[in-house]
Amino acid sequence: MKEILNKLSQYNILTQEEAKEILLRIGKGEFNNSHLAAFMAMFMMRPVTVEELGGFRDALMELCVPIDLSAYDGMDLCGTGGDGKNTFNISTLSAFVVAACGQNVVKHGNYGVSSKCGSSNLLEHFGYEFTNQQDILEKQLNEAGICFLHAPKFHPAMKHVGPIRKELGIKTFFNMLGPLVNPAKPKKQMAGVFDHELARIYAYLFQETDVKYGVVYDLAGYDECSLTSQTKVFSNTGEAVITPEDFNLNKVLAEEIYGGETIEEAASIFVSILKGEGTNAQNQVVYANTALALQAAGKYTDLKEGALAAREAIRSGKAIEIFNKLIKR
Repeated sequence: MKEILNKLSQYNILTQEEAKEILLRIGKGEFNNSHLAAFMAMFMMRPVTVEELGGFRDALMELCVPIDLSAYDGMDLCGTGGDGKNTFNISTLSAFVVAACGQNVVKHGNYGVSSKCGSSNLLEHFGYEFTNQQDILEKQLNEAGICFLHAPKFHPAMKHVGPIRKELGIKTFFNMLGPLVNPAKPKKQMAGVFDHELARIYAYLFQETDVKYGVVYDLAGYDECSLTSQTKVFSNTGEAVITPEDFNLNKVLAEEIYGGETIEEAASIFVSILKGEGTNAQNQVVYANTALALQAAGKYTDLKEGALAAREAIRSGKAIEIFNKLIKR
């Protein structure tokens, strides 16, 4: 590790193979906490490269607990986190609405590190039991059209960095990896990122695969479409800048999509929106992100139609029904 740290401190970059090898060794517990913290800090001081992120991704996928859910044609909706905006759980909410629109979802997620309430915090609060058992996850997909893949259940090798990430309490390159390392390897994905250059890197990495994808970066700095500004989208069909008008929706204010100070507050907001009792701003943001996901999945080409489908999924009670089936409420 000393050699790698010296190399990085002199503004050199890692090859894809070097990045893969170092993360494989981290996963095997070969380094002490000081070395790991220093390694993570190096990537807070400069952007990660395509090759480095690709190598880190390859290592985590090699180390993960495998799961085959390909028969369900599922999609993932996952953000990097780390945008510091403390919105309500937009991608998790949208995942349930996408499932209510008929697209199976295999959502990958974790506890919040730089946010107050990650998707895992939220679902755990509701009593969802994390598992990596194939039969249980298949049962959830059969009954609800959605299952949740809690990252620590599938990436046990990362137990060596988890405590350090928590102590640091800020985004690291591990935040950048979350949407890239879904163990189910879904062929459809909407990924939200907190940085424009990272969005471009994601697009390059997805172009190497056969995944139908949408990479979303909100120009106001969100790792999802906030409707507070324009949103840049990279997809299989190219690049586009999306405005609220493209969904036939209105611009919202940042304070209108605030996520609360506690997990309890976040959970209350979550359920109220799924029940159709959210504010106009909250609803619209969910409609927009659901529409982007449905477009990435190939369900709709028109974002206005996707937004209407999302609205109907909530208003009809289908979205909260899906949630109750998964949580068994």
